[in-house]
Amino acid sequence: MIRNGRGAAGGAEQPGPGGRRAVRVWCDGCYDMVHYGHSNQLRQARAMGDYLIVGVHTDEEIAKHKGPPVFTQEERYKMVQAIKWVDEVVPAAPYVTTLETLDKYNCDFCVHGNDITLTVDGRDTYEEVKQAGRYRECKRTQGVSTTDLVGRMLLVTKAHHSSQEMSSEYREYADSFGKCPGGRNPWTGVSQFLQTSQKIIQFASGKEPQPGETVIYVAGAFDLFHIGHVDFLEKVHRLADRPYIIAGLHFDQYVSEVVIGAPYAVTAELLSHFKVDLVCHGKTEIIPDRDGSDPYQEPKRRGIFRQIDSGSNLTTDLIVQRIITNRLEYEARNQKKEAKELAFLEAARQHAAQPLGERDGDF
Repeated sequence: MIRNGRGAAGGAEQPGPGGRRAVRVWCDGCYDMVHYGHSNQLRQARAMGDYLIVGVHTDEEIAKHKGPPVFTQEERYKMVQAIKWVDEVVPAAPYVTTLETLDKYNCDFCVHGNDITLTVDGRDTYEEVKQAGRYRECKRTQGVSTTDLVGRMLLVTKAHHSSQEMSSEYREYADSFGKCPGGRNPWTGVSQFLQTSQKIIQFASGKEPQPGETVIYVAGAFDLFHIGHVDFLEKVHRLADRPYIIAGLHFDQYVSEVVIGAPYAVTAELLSHFKVDLVCHGKTEIIPDRDGSDPYQEPKRRGIFRQIDSGSNLTTDLIVQRIITNRLEYEARNQKKEAKELAFLEAARQHAAQPLGERDGDF
């Protein structure tokens, strides 16, 4: 079990309100390609109790029931551990949630979204805990899903990052992922996720910087938030004894219709407004602003700019390559399985067509 180290108590379980026994909540899942929907599910689950334990399935279990995951189990454990509502992570959690698992970790009930999760043989993975009345449901976040995320990623061209054309392999598999039975391509439209002030408030700490805290500003698209970003933010967090980190989320500088978002250039006004002491950026390439200027020239001029090496080589482009590789392996496995089934059926047909006395094993 991996304990989350946040808070003064070092992540230790605290009593519930009024000194009552803490209500322990269980969630489990693949948590591959972690996105806002996963975080929102865990936020809702944590609000139902006092202590949240999250079980994460192994690569082997996921491959058996759903197909190979994009991220390794170690990467997925770390991503879930980084979500602030999670108190503990249980590696290698069973794919089917049982009463035995809830009892083993002293959990009162488990929480899942209002969508059905099935095993490879079509069984509801929460059937047992539902029947025992130890299952709670939270609202599924509309407008965001792993499938949507994968589709949009595969439409991201190499030109978006390096002014090169998308390779034929990228194009072929982006197109194949974009097909659905209804004939509609779900990836060519705008995501249906709509941010609101209420949703933002639910995820914000709401605390102002306190005297003695070091205000650190980081900015980026943080597109497809992954462990490379987590490693970067962890290292930034260690730069000061009492850090107060502000993350500016800006959109692609070439999309002119976007209104909401942090400015691409870190301006003097921004630094003064937030009283920023330090500005950090990763080791990735710093793309010039529209006018060709360095977006970090002001913090560099003030001597408060620092580049941080996250130690991770994971990029969105590498993740896309993983997805394509998994798709190819999945297709090859299915083709091999279908070939075996066809060979078996053909052998059975030929056997049945033989005269009774000529069949192997007949007398």
